[in-house]
Amino acid sequence: MYRIIADFHTHTRYSHGKGSIEDNVLAARRKGLEKIAITDHGFRHIRIGIKPNDVDKMREEVQRLNDKYSDIEILLGIESNLIGLDGTIDIPDEYIDKFDIILMGFHKGAMPKSFNDAIKLYGSNLVYNILPVDREKIRMQNTQAMIRAIEKYPIKIITHPGAKIDIDTKLLAKHAAKRDVALEINASHGFMTVEYVRIALKEGAKFVINSDAHHPSRVGDFKRAIEIALAADLNPDRIINARIAKQT
Repeated sequence: MYRIIADFHTHTRYSHGKGSIEDNVLAARRKGLEKIAITDHGFRHIRIGIKPNDVDKMREEVQRLNDKYSDIEILLGIESNLIGLDGTIDIPDEYIDKFDIILMGFHKGAMPKSFNDAIKLYGSNLVYNILPVDREKIRMQNTQAMIRAIEKYPIKIITHPGAKIDIDTKLLAKHAAKRDVALEINASHGFMTVEYVRIALKEGAKFVINSDAHHPSRVGDFKRAIEIALAADLNPDRIINARIAKQT
């Protein structure tokens, strides 16, 4: 059996989480985690995204807490949004190096890059299950946009792939494996599904199990994601934040 030693996807009041950075850190310490990433929503997430003026403040707080708690490593990250068909995410170039880890996902509440992206990326997915549209075309469009994003930016994790928009799991996994980008098994959303994990596994992808906690009490709560990983026969050597548990 294995245990998860890090939670790389947690939110705080800097976006729409319910606790402070220190609240999340304390929760992670109580769970015995060795690492935690604070990954609030990207700048263009309407109403709840990180404010650019808060980044330096967050960095100072993370540094203070790293100095205060020697038993856990705290990373300043961000869950950026895919906002363009060309793979653009909502982190201006001058902010890329301000984060220790960059996650990327699709959220319908983000401001698109352009009017064309609003129609073709956001609009097409909005009507995906409502109108008789070309679903295969939209699915491939979504997938290619994500592939372009991981080719353009130092993204380490794709969050809840398949949860918000339909994707070609096999194709995305193939390119993620080439770029050493982990696919998230999200304990809150239940994505990736068992089927998606098995498909991605065949393409050589790596995975990460995260809580996507929006409240400190959920930090380190991996139960649902671990159940998916076990059902898919996923070995711990393919999970970047797993460690084989010592036998007692």
